[in-house]
Amino acid sequence: MRARDSPPRSSDHPVQAHYLGIDIGGTKVAFRVETGAGFVDETTFPWAPRHSAARDLAQLADHVDELRTRLGMPLRAVGVAMPGTVGPAGRITAWPGRPEWTGLSLDESLRGLFPEAAVAWADDGDLGALAEAHASGCDDLLYLGVGTGIGGGLVLQGAPCPGLGRGSFEIGHMIVEMGGARCVCGRRGCLQAIASGPATLHRAAHSRAAPATFEELRQALRDGRPWAVTAVERTCRALAAAVAGVQELVHPELALIGGGFAAGLPELVGLVADHLAELARPGQPPLPVEPAALGGLSSLRGAVSLARLIAP
Repeated sequence: MRARDSPPRSSDHPVQAHYLGIDIGGTKVAFRVETGAGFVDETTFPWAPRHSAARDLAQLADHVDELRTRLGMPLRAVGVAMPGTVGPAGRITAWPGRPEWTGLSLDESLRGLFPEAAVAWADDGDLGALAEAHASGCDDLLYLGVGTGIGGGLVLQGAPCPGLGRGSFEIGHMIVEMGGARCVCGRRGCLQAIASGPATLHRAAHSRAAPATFEELRQALRDGRPWAVTAVERTCRALAAAVAGVQELVHPELALIGGGFAAGLPELVGLVADHLAELARPGQPPLPVEPAALGGLSSLRGAVSLARLIAP
């Protein structure tokens, strides 16, 4: 996560502050504008066919200009949810969704797009956690997003952890099983390699000795089929191990589980809670676990919350 100071403001700027959240995805971009009074504007647009980072930035700039025209006034602050990995120097080091962005200076690009505003960026999982914390009214919260990968974030005392300029909360790459399945990052036993949607389906297919779709897994879990139950139980044990590890270190008050894969398997939250109860020790009761509330809106809402944090 990275922020820069807001430029000086002239006294004739409007009193009403506008905060922009941007959720940059691999296939589309979403904008949400709020003021102190609440929602103002929300738009989504698809990326043009992949060509280069420069062309993507030009498209983004066009939509920013259109937004400024609609608003008719400057932005106070901008928060950006970024799915790619950004290094300490502010350059994108990896983004499988749009690899042509690799090497791009995110800091410099955002300064060019928003010279009038305070700007900060953060991992989309971190911002999803921030939004879920606001929605739940809990200032000390762990959020896990279970989907194609494992994302998530940690909020402590109302602010994302580890904090501005200190990287993202990569719970998906917490090692929960020594010698476990190989992760896309190259290591073995990462939570993502054990508990993501594709990892769970792969395990289910192996146990079933036949391919398994998500719908088949969901119905088989409801029916108590052993191949589905075994696959999902291992996923939930891994998620519980990660939650218990975080609890031992920083003691959040609540864990929320979201993401597309988890949303389609409502049994998941209860199973994780059961495994957490098994991992409890004297003096350390299991962390409460609940389903996340915002679904696919969490990163965008979190981006707006980030904008409010850097320029109240």
